[in-house]
Amino acid sequence: MNILYHHRTKSRDGQAVHIRELIAALRRQGHAVEEWALSRGEQGEMGSEGGVVGKLLAHLPRVTYELAEHAYGPLVCRRLADAGRRSGAEVLYERHALSNTAGLRAARSLGIPLLLEVNSPLATERSEHETLVLQRWAAAAERLVFQSAQRLLVVTRVLADMLVAQGVPARRLRVIPNGADLSLYPRQPARPGDEVVVGFTGFFRPWHGIEGLVDGLADGLLPAGSRLLLVGTGPAQESIAQRAAQRGVAGRVTITGAVAREDIPDLVRSMDICVQPAATPWASPLKLFEYMAAGKAIVAVDQPNLREVLTHGRDALLFPQGDHLALCAAVARLAADRGLREALGSGARESLETRGYTWDHNARRVVEIAQECLDSELVGA
Repeated sequence: MNILYHHRTKSRDGQAVHIRELIAALRRQGHAVEEWALSRGEQGEMGSEGGVVGKLLAHLPRVTYELAEHAYGPLVCRRLADAGRRSGAEVLYERHALSNTAGLRAARSLGIPLLLEVNSPLATERSEHETLVLQRWAAAAERLVFQSAQRLLVVTRVLADMLVAQGVPARRLRVIPNGADLSLYPRQPARPGDEVVVGFTGFFRPWHGIEGLVDGLADGLLPAGSRLLLVGTGPAQESIAQRAAQRGVAGRVTITGAVAREDIPDLVRSMDICVQPAATPWASPLKLFEYMAAGKAIVAVDQPNLREVLTHGRDALLFPQGDHLALCAAVARLAADRGLREALGSGARESLETRGYTWDHNARRVVEIAQECLDSELVGA
């Protein structure tokens, strides 16, 4: 199948990983994928915010930035459609970006289905967690694209239900969670030694609650032989480091900063317990699947979107949202019980394999859904 893959992602974070991994999986399976983007987000270490272009855009006044987002679709749709004609695209696959109508316009011009990958309700997310000046316009543009795409590929059932509540026909929704590349995580025996490494990977945000683990070290809620390995960077990095220094446990907390993507598997394998202290209600956190692929014991917040993937006592320990004492108690329980760590780690790997949480499986699903659209002649419906 010939696929035109469009995105507007400049940052080097989980978004870029999703893009790179899915395209690679599609190509491994023999499909022709034409990636089209003004900036492919391939420069800089993981955790960077889109290089020079991203930094310049971030410093624009918010209303100017949002106007540029709205202008993007009309400005680039012809070039996107031309790329589709040259490549003989049969379907246009687009990663949803706020106020972006380029894929919808190009797909209509080409007369091919639009498959829209939706990782979050961006108008809602930006309104709640950032500054969104042109809220009504952004929401209207998002609603138009959601209503018009032949299929919406969402990452959780929670998100699917949210879109149905916004008026998206349920028949157009398909749930495809994030995944992992099993080739990067060959099965290995548990780490030797008595030291227990509690790890987290990703972009540190204040609401993640990592400071609760730092306090757990300082207050003796975590065993004396444990330490934290925090892989990544983000707006909460400085406050975490300051908290560790103030509480006298800086020597037991390692923060790597931004690292190369290829270094992530080895860093995850060096952990004994992997944590997801918080998550947005609709997310499919990439880190969870990499923890599972590595066969690590997981401690995660107990909320519906994560329960779509994890089962308490089988492949993770879940704790009540916002309860850092319960988080520390779960980590301490695993730190003291090597057998339980190994059992949960094996369960996590088994769940990932049996339920198909891999990029190769996701690529097959994308192609099945695209073929479903083509066979049903839904173009223009």
